[in-house]
Amino acid sequence: MKILLIASNISCSPYPVYPLGLSVVAAALKAAGHEIRQFDFLASEKSLAAVRRSVEEFAPEAIGVSIRNIDNVNLLNEQRYLEAVKEIVGVVKSTSRAPVILGGTGFSIMPLEVLQKTGADYGIVGEGEASMVEFLKHLKRGSFPSERIIHSGHKLTGSEISSAAYDPRIMQFYLQSGSMAPVQTKRGCRHRCIYCSYPVLEGHHIRPRDTHDIQRDIYHLVHEYKARYIFFTDSVFNDDDGYYLEVVEEMKTRGINVSWTAFFKPDLNLNDEVVALMRDTGLKAAEIGADASSDTTLRGIGKNFTFKEVAACNETFIRNGVATAHYYMFGGPGETEATVCEGIENIKSLRRTVSFIFMGIRIQPDTPLYDLALRERVITKEASLLEPVYYISPGIDKAWLEATLTEAFKNLRHCIFPPDKLDTSIQFLHKRGYAGSLWEMLLAGHKRERR
Repeated sequence: MKILLIASNISCSPYPVYPLGLSVVAAALKAAGHEIRQFDFLASEKSLAAVRRSVEEFAPEAIGVSIRNIDNVNLLNEQRYLEAVKEIVGVVKSTSRAPVILGGTGFSIMPLEVLQKTGADYGIVGEGEASMVEFLKHLKRGSFPSERIIHSGHKLTGSEISSAAYDPRIMQFYLQSGSMAPVQTKRGCRHRCIYCSYPVLEGHHIRPRDTHDIQRDIYHLVHEYKARYIFFTDSVFNDDDGYYLEVVEEMKTRGINVSWTAFFKPDLNLNDEVVALMRDTGLKAAEIGADASSDTTLRGIGKNFTFKEVAACNETFIRNGVATAHYYMFGGPGETEATVCEGIENIKSLRRTVSFIFMGIRIQPDTPLYDLALRERVITKEASLLEPVYYISPGIDKAWLEATLTEAFKNLRHCIFPPDKLDTSIQFLHKRGYAGSLWEMLLAGHKRERR
């Protein structure tokens, strides 16, 4: 069958991100014998006319639409993305009689509401590879599911999690917008952060990919696509079981050295020896997910480390020549005016790093934060979370918090509030030929090469 897969993401903040999930599903469908075409809305200048042309020219028998995010989770500059998805679905359905199937993390978080909002025919919740293949098998026989929302059952692991079928034309667009190519090394997250939807979507068990498949992906991206920067997309790269070390050690053994970055949690196991090993394979920048800036608020959001450990982790990275960025959310459970002031001073005390500061925490369904928000009557069970709702501790006045954070960070180049304040600068530098995340250029004396 001929299947058109459409990536609907329109966000460029802080830089465009290649639609990895779409290409993984494309690989599974190709392996099942289907003819696949991938279309990226952002790479096509967000042109609905281009969507229509792609449908008309390819004449697909089924159309999948991937949704990366519902909104930008930024209380101070809210941007919503579902209207674009609705427009894409509208154009597709006015051009073709093929069924439209939604998928992706943005869909799986609130499937019923998103399906109703966009007007698509079906949706797959969770990992779409096997479920999409099964859906098309029945579709070929003229059989349609009785339920519009399909829940994927079996959790893939090891070699079952296939390499992505990276699309050359789409990849070229993203490499020209920052030169970062995505690779996933595992799925699942064991941590219990109360606001996070990763465990809801991927489960609490770590499911590592085959190490040789990962290395083949990196080699393919570097040598065929000329990617100069790899982004490991795992929710947390340094898992407690140490699978990440197998990936890095294999890179070292194979002599792979390419600039790369990933998300890290503060961990005493990230010692000088481990960080030096990662640096020797090309680690250039570490994004550290502390997420709260005092011991009280770290406990409040379910973290199992202290701010002292956050600072120690930061020191280890910079001691080994790796640039760091941190992300902090003010207003979480347990936040008071005293912890806000303490957190500000803690962030300022970090050496040679860039910190991105958010206000409030976006409430997602089926998370412990959602249950807390219900108990505290921040939301009701009837409320639709398609419209963003942010948790701010009852002990904090929203206007006071915004004014306090603005005043605290207004003259600090390395403390970014609101968190999207640098987006335009980063995108401009990417257009000028600089590669990577680029926030480390804010650090005094730090230079980056241009392509």
